[in-house]
Amino acid sequence: QVQLAESGGGLVQAGGSLRLSCAASGDTFSTYITYCMGWFRQAPGKEREVVAAINWNGRNSYYDESVKDRFTISRDNGKKTLYLQMNSLKPEDTDVYYCAAESDSPFSGNYYTRPDDYSYWGQGTQVTVSS
Repeated sequence: QVQLAESGGGLVQAGGSLRLSCAASGDTFSTYITYCMGWFRQAPGKEREVVAAINWNGRNSYYDESVKDRFTISRDNGKKTLYLQMNSLKPEDTDVYYCAAESDSPFSGNYYTRPDDYSYWGQGTQVTVSS
């Protein structure tokens, strides 16, 4: 069973950048490349919402409208790591960010955007953007 660990969160001023990483362990490379993966965020008392999602080889991706043209999702399957490059950060981007993984058919072009679609989650990393 895969374990996911996020890193890279922190405090940044509005307009700044952060890069989140999500390292996977406990699974083989051949299994990791079957995972669709995503980044979600959640504020206290609110539902978890998708930020971005990506298929197994990174050729298909999805972005929530609120982060389009500012955030970039990518993955390095050789390192079993998912990334989220966040630029032009705004105070409203302040949240706990989670990465998620879900098994899919090998070489699938799918990605998933609903939290219920994912079986594996990291513990989250706090991102705080000051104005």
